[in-house]
Amino acid sequence: MSPSPYTDLDRPPLNERALNRALVHPGGLWREIRVVAETGSTNADLAALARSGADEGLVLVAEAQTAGRGRLDRAWTAPPRSGLAFSVLLRPEVPLARLGWLPLMAGVAVVSALRGFAEVEGATRGGMADAALKWPNDVMIRGRKLAGILAERAGDAVVLGVGLNVSLRADELPVPTATSLALEDAPADRDPVLRAILRELDVRYAALGREGAEEPLRRSYKELCATLGRQVRVELPGGAPGGPGGVLTGEAVDVDETGRLVVRAADREYALSAGDVVHVR
Repeated sequence: MSPSPYTDLDRPPLNERALNRALVHPGGLWREIRVVAETGSTNADLAALARSGADEGLVLVAEAQTAGRGRLDRAWTAPPRSGLAFSVLLRPEVPLARLGWLPLMAGVAVVSALRGFAEVEGATRGGMADAALKWPNDVMIRGRKLAGILAERAGDAVVLGVGLNVSLRADELPVPTATSLALEDAPADRDPVLRAILRELDVRYAALGREGAEEPLRRSYKELCATLGRQVRVELPGGAPGGPGGVLTGEAVDVDETGRLVVRAADREYALSAGDVVHVR
């Protein structure tokens, strides 16, 4: 017999019915919120549903993931109900050039939701109020990773996956450089955090479809990006411009009109569309 999800009272299960009542409404983006006890990967599951014709606005939330992935195919796991692991299915009707902004838009939505939640809850002592972005879309608190975002194409659809550490304790962190809302003395109730993020995603996604959306999004992103103005080391994919060994070190000076990170190194500027960024202390 599987253990009851209520045995750990600090980590209660999500209420699918309540989430649907709160988030699914005429004129909104979300069509259905599904909560499952366990799956391999919410992104993989939604990608399969997208290819079979599932409608835009489907949200899949897993109380536990056994094969979650982050950027660069890194594994992402957490104890059941200790975080938020969810994916959303989108079918964007925007110019191809604007699709590159989708994962950055998701990062802006997550950070904006956390900061807004902090203001409502009065959580100004660190925690959510300090949430920021490391390019392209890692969510950080005081230099430690709180959440990651992964965008994947599935035919003409895009699946956006979010993994956010909520109640993880120090001995449960996947790496020492990670953190959780609980460890940052921030509110660690998953339900209102998920609602806030999905509402912010709805608003930001609608704005992305408007003419000239890139520049307002770019401004919002730059305001929330902790990478800009920092010395960084970027591990580059094969064939990208950079220093010896595919590593570029310099100052992150801008995010350009297509969402690329602009790094100044040796009196030259490089616009990078991919790379693993490390903030140099």
